[in-house]
Amino acid sequence: MAFARTCSVALLGVDGVVVEVQADLEPGVAAFTLVGLPDKALSEARDRVRAAISNSGERWPQRKLTVGLSPASVPKSGSGFDLAVACAVLAAAERLPPPAIADLLIIGELGLDGRVRPVRGVLPSVLAAADAGYRQVVVAEQTAAEAALVPGVSVLGVRSLRQLIALLTDEPVPDEPPDAVAGAPDPLMSGLMLPGTAVRRTTADSEYGPDLGDVAGQEEARRALEIAAAGAHHLYLKGPPGAGKTMLAERLPGLLPPLTRAEALEVTAVHSVAGLLPPGRPLIDLPPYCAPHHSTTMPAIIGGGSGLPRPGAVSLSHRGVLFLDEAPEFPVRVLDALRQPLESGEVIIARSAGSLRLPANFLLCLAANPCPCGRHSRRGEGCDCTPTMVSRYQARLSGPLLDRVDLRVQVDPVTRTELLGRERSAERTRVVAERVRAARERAAARLTGTPWRTNAQVPGRELRTRWRPAEGSLAEAEREMERGLLTARGLDRVLRVAWTVADLAGHDAPGAVEVRTALALRRGFPGGVRSLGGESGGRL
Repeated sequence: MAFARTCSVALLGVDGVVVEVQADLEPGVAAFTLVGLPDKALSEARDRVRAAISNSGERWPQRKLTVGLSPASVPKSGSGFDLAVACAVLAAAERLPPPAIADLLIIGELGLDGRVRPVRGVLPSVLAAADAGYRQVVVAEQTAAEAALVPGVSVLGVRSLRQLIALLTDEPVPDEPPDAVAGAPDPLMSGLMLPGTAVRRTTADSEYGPDLGDVAGQEEARRALEIAAAGAHHLYLKGPPGAGKTMLAERLPGLLPPLTRAEALEVTAVHSVAGLLPPGRPLIDLPPYCAPHHSTTMPAIIGGGSGLPRPGAVSLSHRGVLFLDEAPEFPVRVLDALRQPLESGEVIIARSAGSLRLPANFLLCLAANPCPCGRHSRRGEGCDCTPTMVSRYQARLSGPLLDRVDLRVQVDPVTRTELLGRERSAERTRVVAERVRAARERAAARLTGTPWRTNAQVPGRELRTRWRPAEGSLAEAEREMERGLLTARGLDRVLRVAWTVADLAGHDAPGAVEVRTALALRRGFPGGVRSLGGESGGRL
């Protein structure tokens, strides 16, 4: 009997579990048995591994072969175990020294010709390996840069099984030509691209992407955008078609500060599992921007799919912006499913194969027309919709969902003077982003020693006790609550926005003016931000 073992990783959402790959050879009729809860793709590894070993110039052992994946109770999926299985088989057949692979963690798919192909989820897999104490990892050459993001781990990128065998046996390493499609997106790595889903791209002339200076007029909406970015507050833009709602939302990620190293690893891990890492960019260090189409299904938004769930749009926008354009056109079930991740910053998906916890700490931006035809206004001019149609359309955004949205802004049509006038140029993204950065630094300094970094994360109890505004500042908010126009959750969110307004203005604490500004943004009535902003003596 011959026995050998090595290790690989099984992914459960964005969390990795180290799996021991054991190979056992015994006398008997030649057979290959794979055990340990493999899925269909992993079960097919038997044929891929046999062909890869034979086409790499090695002999396939003509004995009874059993490959076990331990722990056997953990579901295992995908083709990333191929290379580890092949090495374990060769070590059991004494072609490789068993000690040489015992302390290695090996991840990679094998082609029938022995080429090593990249797989999804390399970064979270290597993070799990590092946490388990592994310091040497073997991956496909195309994903070596991604694996090297994990500190303290030595990464070996190989192009083929032949190269790995030579390295492990101290033989001359064959010079394998690079993969012919190495520079092109791998269809196996691309996954199902959600409509409009993408990591925010930078342009050649600006590190911030689409510039806020391109937006004509919309002073109130621009200020609300700045407040949303400074405090990580959710935002609802309501207005007729062509008013600039989508333009504003597309410029929101540019106002957010770059991700910290820890945040960048979180975001990159999610996109790695989804197979959506941009080519040649192993680390995502900018806040992602995700804008799914309103026809997108529940699993694509929340996460899910057959077998073990995969990240949805709420996880792909983790630490960034999730923009739902034409929000009332989304299925009501999908919109209401956002309520839980908006509160907790994560989404829990239960399936027959298991339950997964995926990160979903995003900034939500909703955009909607006032009615089906889009021309409904306070004056009622030009709208063909009946009052019932308008009411039914607006009711598609439920009260519990909107109660979790801090800022509600009426986006009116741009006037001819604002669109064509040249006497005043709008502030550019770089200028506003600097104010956002300063406000976030003020909040972070105040929250030092706590687990929170932005005002939107602070629990309501702390806001009402530890960081309560000056006496009398909440009088108007308390009256709103007594009249039933403000919920307890709404009061907490008003306090959070008031602190953000104070941080942007450079004040040590919010006063009555900041609270009234937050209330105006909560109500969403036109003119509220501009009129209240002038009373504070500053921009906001």
